[in-house]
Amino acid sequence: MLRLGWFSTGRGEGSRGLYSCVKDAIDRGELAAAISFLFCNREPGEHEGSDGFMEMVRSHGIPVVALSSQGFRRERGAARFADVREAYDDAAMGLLAGHSADYHIAAGYGLIFGPAMARSRPALNLHPAAPDGPVGTWQQVIWQLIETRATESGAFVHLATDDLDRGPVVTYVTYTVRGAGFDELWAEVEGATVAELQAKHGEELPLLQAIRRQMVLRERPLLLETLKAVAEGRVRVDRGAVVDAAGNPAGPVCLNDEVERAVAAAEQPAPGQQA
Repeated sequence: MLRLGWFSTGRGEGSRGLYSCVKDAIDRGELAAAISFLFCNREPGEHEGSDGFMEMVRSHGIPVVALSSQGFRRERGAARFADVREAYDDAAMGLLAGHSADYHIAAGYGLIFGPAMARSRPALNLHPAAPDGPVGTWQQVIWQLIETRATESGAFVHLATDDLDRGPVVTYVTYTVRGAGFDELWAEVEGATVAELQAKHGEELPLLQAIRRQMVLRERPLLLETLKAVAEGRVRVDRGAVVDAAGNPAGPVCLNDEVERAVAAAEQPAPGQQA
């Protein structure tokens, strides 16, 4: 059975949804795994969302280890978290000394793993872009897609390193951002710069929202299908490299078919509802 260590800031519905997707699959017997612990970089009382997330995880009988990254920075008088990141990682690793896992999952975790943490706690991170696509937050990714007038996007799971969103890619999914439901939205932004669109619409821009919907639909099934592939031995990470079942170097695994089946199933009406 695959033992998972979970890293999350846990502030929003996205973090909660990724955790619940995996935990529900475990409870259904669909994923041969167990979540060994949660590490959160917020402590109780810092954020309502994080508090609720930690309470939910504890209710499942899973140990929670918390260390405030903001408090850590303030206590040391640092202007930037980057100035204390290595010290914070050392403190986190000390707190986690009694908690082991086969793989670690960074899902909605607001920090970058430093080199020592990446070696000590190799983690799989979900990033909302196609391999070699934009880095940064989902908002930054979508604005870059709009700026470059992209035709395709995706999401990938990669090994977390201190090179932001550029660790070795394990699995990925791609999808189109053109065609029905998109072309008219692209037409609406024709000739406008991203700066103009941000000033006028912000995140309410219909094109941004449409891309975000497609992104969210695939994030959870991609993470789940990745963990199934790892649990079944079809792909794994060994000493910082992605390898196949025989231990040979392997390129990123495309999970388009598996993810699209999950998306189609999720969009089917529930029994008794009209399509």
